[in-house]
Amino acid sequence: MIGLLAFLAIIIVTAFIFYFHLSRRSGCAVFVAAWLLAGTCSEFFVHPLALLVVLAVLAVILVDSLRIKFVSAPARNALKKMMPAMSSTEREALDAGTTWWEKDVFSGQPDWAKFERIQLSSLSDAEQAFLDNETAELCGMLDEWQIHHHDKDLSPPVWQFIKEKGFLGLIIPREYGGLEFTPYAQSRVVSKIASRSTVAAVSVMVPNSLGPGELLMKYGTAEQKDFWLARLAKGEEIPCFGLTSPEAGSDAGAIPDTGVVCEQEYKGEKVLGVKLNFSKRWITLAPIATVVGLAFRLSDPDGLIGDEVERGISCALVPADLAGVEIGRRHYPGSAFMNGPITGVDVFIPMSMLIGGQEYIGQGWMMLVECLGAGRGISLPALSTAGGEMSYLMVGAFARIRRQFGIPVGKFEGVQEASADIAAGAYMLEAYRALVTRALADGAPSVLTAMAKYHATETMRGLINHSMDILGGRAIQMGPRNFMALVYQTIPIAITVEGANILTRSMIIFGQGAMRCHPYLADELEALSDETDGAIARFDKLLSAHLAHTAGVFSRGFIAGLSAGKLSKPDCGNSALAERWYPRIDRYSAVFAATADFALLLLGGDLKRRELLSARLGDVHSQLVIACAILKYHDSQTASEANTAHAEFALKRSFAAINKALLGFYQNMPQRWMGCVLKVVFFPWGVPNFDVSDNEIRSLGDMIMTPNPVRAQLAAAVHISDDDQDAQGRIHRAFDLLTEIESEYDVFLENDQRGRLDGEDFAEKLNSAVSKGLVSEAFAARIAEYDERRYDCLLTDAFDANLHDVDVRPVRP
Repeated sequence: MIGLLAFLAIIIVTAFIFYFHLSRRSGCAVFVAAWLLAGTCSEFFVHPLALLVVLAVLAVILVDSLRIKFVSAPARNALKKMMPAMSSTEREALDAGTTWWEKDVFSGQPDWAKFERIQLSSLSDAEQAFLDNETAELCGMLDEWQIHHHDKDLSPPVWQFIKEKGFLGLIIPREYGGLEFTPYAQSRVVSKIASRSTVAAVSVMVPNSLGPGELLMKYGTAEQKDFWLARLAKGEEIPCFGLTSPEAGSDAGAIPDTGVVCEQEYKGEKVLGVKLNFSKRWITLAPIATVVGLAFRLSDPDGLIGDEVERGISCALVPADLAGVEIGRRHYPGSAFMNGPITGVDVFIPMSMLIGGQEYIGQGWMMLVECLGAGRGISLPALSTAGGEMSYLMVGAFARIRRQFGIPVGKFEGVQEASADIAAGAYMLEAYRALVTRALADGAPSVLTAMAKYHATETMRGLINHSMDILGGRAIQMGPRNFMALVYQTIPIAITVEGANILTRSMIIFGQGAMRCHPYLADELEALSDETDGAIARFDKLLSAHLAHTAGVFSRGFIAGLSAGKLSKPDCGNSALAERWYPRIDRYSAVFAATADFALLLLGGDLKRRELLSARLGDVHSQLVIACAILKYHDSQTASEANTAHAEFALKRSFAAINKALLGFYQNMPQRWMGCVLKVVFFPWGVPNFDVSDNEIRSLGDMIMTPNPVRAQLAAAVHISDDDQDAQGRIHRAFDLLTEIESEYDVFLENDQRGRLDGEDFAEKLNSAVSKGLVSEAFAARIAEYDERRYDCLLTDAFDANLHDVDVRPVRP
């Protein structure tokens, strides 16, 4: 028993050596001292063979030549055989973009002082004015049912307004006539428009994310910027970007479209250029575009620009009116925004139309991944945030207005299970938007934006599905009164575009995250292919640091598990909520980092093909970042019970997802025994329970139906009409009136249910309540007004026999 305790003490001492990052010499000295001390308790530790093994291990750790010979060189040779070859497009994708806080989370030891210094973005006076004026005016011009069912496009006045007011130039610098808004402001503009019309939001967001504007700003020549950016900013040119082909969707690097360097006559002169042949599909704004950003594979068979024949993916700006370009047909993705195919046969462009000129030939994939990745963190997350916020506002209101069995449907616990999820999800989306757009102000973090696109759209899908369940038949019947069905119909678009969600989750988030965020992995892989002098020594240095890192995060996870997280005390945040949750993030960050390292060690390159395992690790990484976003946002808002309740619920949702992903990973590791070991080491007292309680569900289910600070925060980010003939406006007006008179209205309803009122219909009973002194005459008038509004909110559209003209007849029985 004493020997077992001594052995356990050695394990704990070793863990603390790595936990405190002692140097090699100091760590070895402490270990030797602990080993010899253990020898006073058990003969095992002073047995000659045991001492010999310990000395051999210490020699390998301390002596570079021994370590290289017995560890690093064999490991390098083995890894070179195990790791799959990396394509040039994969390498370019991994190298593109920047990293941000997600790298700290991946490290297993986040720098909380750095996170504390991060200040969420706010709107400038000019940006706020644009939201309050131009954006609000645009929202007032939009009728999604008219756009979807009748016009199949934005109206000419709306298009003209969008162009004239600069909505197509949100990202373009002011020197070229653009608005030069921050990523946060861009997101807020798109969200506000999306709260009224998905069609309008997509039409505005695409030129500011998927259009060639950002590529021109970053890579364009001076001549290209001067010629194109001012025209794009003013809407004189409508851009689209041709990337997806029938043969290349998620595998965009397999673009089959070609460009061949040649000489040909252009505007009366023989010039050097490129002859293009391409077929693109699903290109938003293509039917009305005047200029096409195009990605293609360039070749130079005649050696006109160098010795290489295959020059890789390149990008060009192609005027839509060039000979050979066919454009104008439309796809119909279930929404009326402009989307269609583009084809080109023997389309000749001069070299001046290559984005960045000849200098950027072959760098198109890097350009696309970096720039379009940044847009991926703004556009679809903004749409998703608007969807979540409108679900909160409209479903919360309707669930209070609609009554069954004598009570609001939002009071039923089955409904509250869904409505509480809507409340927490909408809060999370706004918090996540705030953190991701802050990151984009500092660069283009490709892993973080992949997380944002996936988790924002998936969260929105869940919230809209909940909304449809709660609204029931009111959401099913299409028509101008329906405020949810058209949003529901467009969900698959958000899930599919800008990186299909299945691919993003199963391959990109962890696959790219490991390469970009791990402190050593990318450099080690590069060192594997290095055959220069000193390559082995360089690899040895990296491998030693990597192994120390793995031992360090393993130790942090182990010690945090032993202490049930009590030793984690990040100095971050300014609330009681922060004191509870930042230590949990710190602990799970170490668990994730250690788990990821063991996965990489045991599976190597095979992890790339183990998509289910990779997806679970990506879920853990993403949810830890989301939890940080929730806490940062919570502490940036005015303290309130509602703010904390929403944040706590959202945090529990994130950590429940983390637990599910980790346990699924441990249970499905090919080395099942290792999964069991990791689970026991990191959670010796059991996995913490983060399930929300029934009381929390009831509390948030009630809160979503009442005015509260979070409802006010979310409402400020969207546009809700005050027109009581508008799909949203009629619910909004009725809800506002109900919140003003509800106590008196409840008195009236209670007395009616108890049979204390005289009369056959509502009006007679209301007069009876007045005559009996239960309700004042002033409130009776307002109750009567509310009841008319309430009934009007319940009606769904009816049409003539041909489903053309609306024929609603609000006659009450």
